[in-house]
Amino acid sequence: MRARLDVSDLPPLSRAVVERVVHTTADPSWAGELVCDEDALRAGRAALLTGAPLVTDVRMVAAGITAHPCVVALDLAPGPAAQGATRSAAGIREAVRRHPIGAVWAIGNAPTALAELVACAAAGLVRSPLVVGLPVGFVGAVEAKAALRASGLGAVSSRTERGGAAVAAAAVNALLYTAEGAS
Repeated sequence: MRARLDVSDLPPLSRAVVERVVHTTADPSWAGELVCDEDALRAGRAALLTGAPLVTDVRMVAAGITAHPCVVALDLAPGPAAQGATRSAAGIREAVRRHPIGAVWAIGNAPTALAELVACAAAGLVRSPLVVGLPVGFVGAVEAKAALRASGLGAVSSRTERGGAAVAAAAVNALLYTAEGAS
């Protein structure tokens, strides 16, 4: 992979995230699409390594992360979605209630989950060292990721509709498996 992709100009954790995502997807074009905040990556990695909760939007993201236990927001959704909200958004609201400070968040499926997390942060309901915001889709994904980048939350995101559970899990795994000296 490194013969086809040179990311040596990136800071260590950003490089680790880009390389892991490219390796996971076998798609070097991710290198120009991911937006990484190195300070947030350091803070998120430190939080995870000291036992901070890791909240994912869906089980598929959690299934890809084997080195850290995950809380799956969708599993917390209280029955049918509230009026005007998706189950994903309702699950995020409940996860925010349970983990308002210090959790790392990994959103890889539902744009509405990321939009809800950003809204909760804007309302002062949640503080996080890192949000991996990589939901996939043609409806709302680009907008949710742009809102995340504009929110002031430390984040990893992509500029387009691309994303997904495997990509979000890869970004988190890069932090969990990167050697200590790289941070």
